[in-house]
Amino acid sequence: MLRLYGSARSRAVRTLWMLAELGLPYQQEDFAPRSPQTRTPEFLALNPNAQVPVIDDDGFVLSESMAINLYLAKKHNSALYPSDPRHEALAWQWSLWETDKLDRQITNYANHAFVLPEDQRDKAVADTAWAAIQPALDVLNTVLGKNPWLAGPAFTVADLNVASALYRCLSMDLTRWPAVQDWLNRCWSRPAAKQARAMRE
Repeated sequence: MLRLYGSARSRAVRTLWMLAELGLPYQQEDFAPRSPQTRTPEFLALNPNAQVPVIDDDGFVLSESMAINLYLAKKHNSALYPSDPRHEALAWQWSLWETDKLDRQITNYANHAFVLPEDQRDKAVADTAWAAIQPALDVLNTVLGKNPWLAGPAFTVADLNVASALYRCLSMDLTRWPAVQDWLNRCWSRPAAKQARAMRE
């Protein structure tokens, strides 16, 4: 049985969403980021980067949530993994784009704008992150204004990967980006997404 290492309050929520979409059985080790469990020799043998999520799929060990989701969708011949090579390439494109343009930036913005206790927030960090987020959301809004999904005519791993990474945007004002807001709500309205979100919240 597949084993997932990672708490729902980490990037593992992306993989929990994927596992729910696929209906796969799994065992979860509820390790939080930077927790003592991620510093043990046993875990470091799985991921020397000491980061979650990690999966052990019958001996095949893989880290990085975007790669894990792409692997799982393809391995299980899911409709979430595009069969058209062009749509497949778009799924990879948007997954990689998100990790570069929005992943850390949204975390930094959210932490220093509204997540951390007020005395631990740094407005300069929030402002710098927000300055990077806005043009990225402009790009995403333009694309989603022309197409309802990121990699073809239906919801795919591309949408799951990007929307799951934008979880904190559910608590942000996106009225400037109506296409993003609509798409994000559609993604997170899926039953599997609701299941993953309930685990996180």
